[in-house]
Amino acid sequence: MASQSDSILVNLGPLLKSVESRVQSGSYASADEVLRAGLLALEREEAATDEWLMRLAEESLADPRQSVSAEQVFRELRARHGRRAVDSQW
Repeated sequence: MASQSDSILVNLGPLLKSVESRVQSGSYASADEVLRAGLLALEREEAATDEWLMRLAEESLADPRQSVSAEQVFRELRARHGRRAVDSQW
């Protein structure tokens, strides 16, 4: 049974219609179920992103090639995209 501390008040704004639609369609029994499913999906997405980033970092650290300094990277980026960056400044 849910206690008072398990409840929160959330302003969903325009997302409320999406929650109501899912409940009305019968896909979910309640708004609570919709929000729980959404949070579980977010947790899965974040875990997959974390896993991907860790794999990328491990691959980078295992790369035997010599590192490129940040200064060199930015110099090359400015040379390649400098004009676009200057043109798009606000």
